[in-house]
Amino acid sequence: MIRVVLPAHLRNLAKIDGEVRIELAEPVTQRLLLDALEERHPMLRGTIRDRSSGRRRAFVRFFACEEDLSNESPDAPLPDPVVHGKEPFLIVGAMAGG
Repeated sequence: MIRVVLPAHLRNLAKIDGEVRIELAEPVTQRLLLDALEERHPMLRGTIRDRSSGRRRAFVRFFACEEDLSNESPDAPLPDPVVHGKEPFLIVGAMAGG
């Protein structure tokens, strides 16, 4: 069971309390996980990834196992601790400004 932690504004939009748990067959990739998340919560489509290109939005970052996975290939397998539910997959809203 994969655990996904969303930022507060996306949890509010999707009416989610706490983390989302998603079961997927291995190998699990960012693309498959985000596809499943958007399938389960359609109101999130276009908030994490661009609807037409599927690319990660500029101010959204992905973390797992204390590593920034934001620039990894969306088809690269996620770390085993994430796939087995030991560590969460974090979707974080980045901050900008000065």
